[in-house]
Amino acid sequence: MLLNIPYTLENFIGGNFVLPKSNQFIDNVNPATNEVYGAIPNSSEEDVEWAVSSAKAAFPLWSNTPSEVRFSILQKIAELIHENLDALALAETNDNGKPLWLSKEVDIPRASSNFRFFATAAMQFASESHANNNNNSINYTLRQPIGIVGCISPWNLPLYLFTWKIAPALAAGNCVIAKPSEVTPVSAYLLAKIAKEAGLPDGVLNIIHGDGFSCGEAIVKHPSIKAISFTGSTKAGERIASIAAPMFKKLSLELGGKNPNIIFADCNFEKMITNTIRSSFGNQGQICLCGSRILIESSIYEKFKNIFVTIAKKLIPGDPLLEKSKQGAIVSKVHFEKILNCIEIAKAEGGKILCGGKAIKVEGRCSEGYFIEPTIIENLGPQCKTNQEEIFGPMVTLQPFNSVEEAITLANASNYGLACTIWTQDISKAQIVSSKIESGIVWINCWLERDLRTPFGGIKNSGVGREGGWEAMKFFTEAKNVCIQY
Repeated sequence: MLLNIPYTLENFIGGNFVLPKSNQFIDNVNPATNEVYGAIPNSSEEDVEWAVSSAKAAFPLWSNTPSEVRFSILQKIAELIHENLDALALAETNDNGKPLWLSKEVDIPRASSNFRFFATAAMQFASESHANNNNNSINYTLRQPIGIVGCISPWNLPLYLFTWKIAPALAAGNCVIAKPSEVTPVSAYLLAKIAKEAGLPDGVLNIIHGDGFSCGEAIVKHPSIKAISFTGSTKAGERIASIAAPMFKKLSLELGGKNPNIIFADCNFEKMITNTIRSSFGNQGQICLCGSRILIESSIYEKFKNIFVTIAKKLIPGDPLLEKSKQGAIVSKVHFEKILNCIEIAKAEGGKILCGGKAIKVEGRCSEGYFIEPTIIENLGPQCKTNQEEIFGPMVTLQPFNSVEEAITLANASNYGLACTIWTQDISKAQIVSSKIESGIVWINCWLERDLRTPFGGIKNSGVGREGGWEAMKFFTEAKNVCIQY
């Protein structure tokens, strides 16, 4: 199929591509060039109501569609994403600013994998039964789709995280009102075309565009939308919870992170360095799982610092369409200015800039784009603002430690608790530290190794609930116990 992208995107409601009721639009800007190259709807309550009406009409049939049929349709979506990898990757890079090779290697393949994984889950999802011989009864659990659910995803991994929510919701038999980030809307628009081509019934998936205030809140507030799955900032998550909780909606909130990367002297140094570069500056540091606080055992601190800085200096930002570019653009002007302000705050707090620390001008078509050098900072304590607040950019801090206990204390000195990476060859030490880290995810001697069957999510200010595997299927269903006495 040919995935054409019009200048003006449209919402996808009831199987049709339609303009917003208000006729209000937002500029779509390529962050690598600072050029407006499209317009997207800024949808409102009227558009959400329209989408909900379409979902209500579609729900009775879709919720009773045999799992084999749901599998077939979702598997077809996965295949079409794979077949259109080049077009989707280019759209993702133009929207987000990330290197094209990264979109091709990670983002789009993972989006296809998400649909493939949950397509099979639709046929394998099962519930429990419990026989009680004392009173001749049996209890069994029905897991039924919730109805209409809202899925709101962020700009850093646009199609990757969009499908991570939509696929399990559809697999479980729900109808979906989905909102991509207004900063990176194009791959979601293209997904609607793919869903239509794959034969997904009209109204089962509705994709509406707009900002958080006009569109996102309308989704969260709507009484017919019974569950909200959101990935984004902790501040936005707080707002969503304040609206949805009094309405007793199911909530899954995957929020911010300030993740520690703990490096012990007995680590596999070469493997650790390679992966720490990735976990620090992958996607310009714009991944919620990036290790932004690097904690290094004192005996190897200077060795690590020297090698790490040397490698980071070679990660020169460039045109994201070029294969040689290891770093792309920051996603937007607003975020670009936020990161630069955070660097100034770090300086004011006494931080020493070891490399980077400033914006960079790229020659050629990207001369007006938003690029920042990978930045490494030392001499900052655990309680400073730089080590407490999520920055979400190519900026990391280094802190030394002298003992396992100090490493644990430093790692837990944050209100966030999403992910942690531990580097050591001592399995006992790794087990002890991982059990005491306040984090929803711990990687030992690796980073970003994801098995889609495992639960994903954080604790503390990093969120509520879990995604992935049966956790996602359970979230998008309601459990009903049935007891029969015979």
